[in-house]
Amino acid sequence: MTELKILAEGLRFPEGPVAMPDGSVALVELAAQEVSRIAADGTRSVIAKVSGSPNGLAVGPGGLFYLCNNGGFAWHEEDGLLRPSGQAADYSGGRIETIDPKTGAVTKLYDNVDGVKLKGPNDIVFDGQDGFWFSDLGKVRARDRDHGGIYWAASDGSKIVEAAFPVPGGANGIGLSPDGKVVYAAETETGRLWAWDIIGPGQVKKAPWPSPHGGRLVCQFPGFRRLDSLAVAASGNIVVATLVAGEITTVSPEGEIVDVVTMPDRMPTNICFGGDDLKTAYVTLSTTGKLAVLPWREPGLKLAHS
Repeated sequence: MTELKILAEGLRFPEGPVAMPDGSVALVELAAQEVSRIAADGTRSVIAKVSGSPNGLAVGPGGLFYLCNNGGFAWHEEDGLLRPSGQAADYSGGRIETIDPKTGAVTKLYDNVDGVKLKGPNDIVFDGQDGFWFSDLGKVRARDRDHGGIYWAASDGSKIVEAAFPVPGGANGIGLSPDGKVVYAAETETGRLWAWDIIGPGQVKKAPWPSPHGGRLVCQFPGFRRLDSLAVAASGNIVVATLVAGEITTVSPEGEIVDVVTMPDRMPTNICFGGDDLKTAYVTLSTTGKLAVLPWREPGLKLAHS
């Protein structure tokens, strides 16, 4: 923590950081409805304006950004802290979009699976094999909420598959093991980290009931902790942004909590790795609107298309 520095502030609920080769960080600002770039010196510029609400972000084929758009949140701001407070009154439906970083042009790629509308796409990771996995958190309303789910889609817009459903507490962070054979997902409200063995594009090996979605439980986080996004280290460890407690938690593939780093915000939502050795961590501190940078204990996994 003594080495943590604030690279940028004044952001409107930042998430989805992507470390770029030039040393900048692309990220989304959910409440501003923008995809932004934070230069190495902290200077902010706008890549694209996005209707709905931008959420997860990744670089895909051809250098395009692929965006999880959750369709819109209502917002609550109090004592200098900003947080989502349910589905927006003008909610426009969940979708996956691409963004041309040169022009800012936004193009819809998917908004449904076999006629079932996406609700709140949240996080995304490319598999290096012409496709990507993404999570759908669902949407929360005053008296009810959607189930979440895990999906796979072809990068060219030709195919989308519902791989695991339902994730009752909302599917949030998603990542792949270094060998690409396991997909991990964080379930927000239950504080559970799940895994599925991949047997094909959009196909996973299902554990039997009582698993609600066929996943195998990797780790049940202790106490009142909600989970957000995650990243995978080169070692195979899973690094999870942990809400309420304000922590970044490292979990081994066997489910052991091996490291906990406290953040200066109760809602650190996302982490990514950059730098030549991938040992520089960028963390979005969302309720206070900041992007933090700090050295990390181990290198992150090099992502497809990075």
